Amino acid sequence: MTSMFHDGHRALQDRFDGRRVADALEKHRRLAEFGEEQRESIHNADFFFLATAHGDSVDCSFKGGPKGFVQVTGPTELEWPDFDGNSMYRSTGNISMSPSVGMLFIQMDGNSYRLRVNGPAELIFDHPRLTDYPGAKMIVRVTAREIFPNCPRYIPNLSAGRDTDLSAGRASEYLPEKGQPLAKPAWKDRDYIKPILPEQDPHKDQT
Repeated sequence: MTSMFHDGHRALQDRFDGRRVADALEKHRRLAEFGEEQRESIHNADFFFLATAHGDSVDCSFKGGPKGFVQVTGPTELEWPDFDGNSMYRSTGNISMSPSVGMLFIQMDGNSYRLRVNGPAELIFDHPRLTDYPGAKMIVRVTAREIFPNCPRYIPNLSAGRDTDLSAGRASEYLPEKGQPLAKPAWKDRDYIKPILPEQDPHKDQT
């Protein structure tokens, strides 16, 4: 696998003494293919976020459907039907010109597995699975080059208000609050991370 990081990433990692942590996370957390946990998370998803870009045309889109509408179809491959929309074809139009996409699978319940999938996508207009989804125009297939868990910090827990009042949910405990110490995420205590935290990290040397 090629590195996840380009010169822009490296410049900021070096500016804030983060290169060691970035390299350790890539080594220990990046996956070569989907495992059982990732497959389950994807198959149980009823939505995800999709990022696409072609030149100055940049788009981030919510993609929703019934559970199982996204399927893992190979060790590094997944597919989903593109449903009838507003006729702008922002995401799929970008893919047709520049295939690289970013996908984020996430549930706002403070607990569920969170996953990022990045790689090239293709549009398939004669896929047999289209008949399972009335109104779907095409199947989008992604071949993952990067499979990586998403950090849980700063994600609100909205599960308490999912079916009632969203205000009943809870903000992330990791959000900074003036005059209060920053909560430490558990990943900073991993044996391959703790000794190499940046010098200015607020949790460096904490037990």
